[in-house]
Amino acid sequence: MTKWLHSGRRRDLCALLYEAGELRAQSLKSRLESHYDERIDPGSFYATLTSLVESGFLDRRTEGIADVYALTDAGERALLDHYDWLSAKVGDGDGEGDGDTLGNGISDDDSDDDSDDGAGDDGPDLKD
Repeated sequence: MTKWLHSGRRRDLCALLYEAGELRAQSLKSRLESHYDERIDPGSFYATLTSLVESGFLDRRTEGIADVYALTDAGERALLDHYDWLSAKVGDGDGEGDGDTLGNGISDDDSDDDSDDGAGDDGPDLKD
């Protein structure tokens, strides 16, 4: 993984730019603050943008008095590679088991019904 992906803020900024195409710095900061539901220190925010520009993941151009940012091809590739990795970790492509498992390891298709399966009423029906 490239170093820029070690920061969630960097990934989130790139995701916002991927969605929007390009954004002025202040609009980008406002959207990120809205997502995090907290204020972001301007110095830290602009340092993150500068780092992404210097690493070749963002383009910066000046429009009037505002800086406008957009993903580069390298930034988009890195973001989509991370998306693929994350999707494999949390998506359906994990290759484990036949049914969807719940957080407790119990498959959601193991229904707890009262049908007569010959197990009797001595306790729960424990399946392999």
